[in-house]
Amino acid sequence: MRARSDWKVRSRMFELTGPSPLTGVTKGGCLMQRVRLVSLAVVLPLLMAFQAAAGSVHLKGGAGAAPSFRDLGLQLRGTGSLAGLGNGDVVITLAAQANVTSTCTNQGGNESPGQNPAPITVTGSQAFPASAIKNGNLAFSLTTNAPQTPIPGAPDCPNANWTEEITDLAFTSATITVQQPSPNVVLTVVCTFAVPTANGGVPRGDVVCSEQ
Repeated sequence: MRARSDWKVRSRMFELTGPSPLTGVTKGGCLMQRVRLVSLAVVLPLLMAFQAAAGSVHLKGGAGAAPSFRDLGLQLRGTGSLAGLGNGDVVITLAAQANVTSTCTNQGGNESPGQNPAPITVTGSQAFPASAIKNGNLAFSLTTNAPQTPIPGAPDCPNANWTEEITDLAFTSATITVQQPSPNVVLTVVCTFAVPTANGGVPRGDVVCSEQ
């Protein structure tokens, strides 16, 4: 009789509390809650690692690294290498500000310099597939688009009957923006030139860059 009484007590306790957690089955969805907690414990570190990697994108070359630039007359070319990229397509944009040299030509073919054209900004972008990234590294070389010329309305000439042509750009600064994936910006590099550029390579000593 005592054995039957003990069995009834244990049976009643089972109904009230449910089986032991050691069995791996609990009441009220506790098992699913444990699965969710384990999943979060696995996924969160991966997400944090990905964000940390994205936040570490930088120019290769150590402290003071800077792209190289070349003045092509009406365009600017920027070349460099990135490190610390994650997996995903990349879009790099080069925007450069420049002083403008222009000429004005009248209907008789007479030419004279344009009068103080305003500085302009020219841009160029290039997309890179994820497959182009090797161990987080990516080399790039991109060129800005040439400005529109003749300038509509010839604003720097005696009147709108003249033709205003841009003959040269002297670049004063350049900004490189890296997106991965677009439009998520992971790096901005702002470069200034000690003196406006002339056609040809921009001396490395004239370039000062900062990463943001």
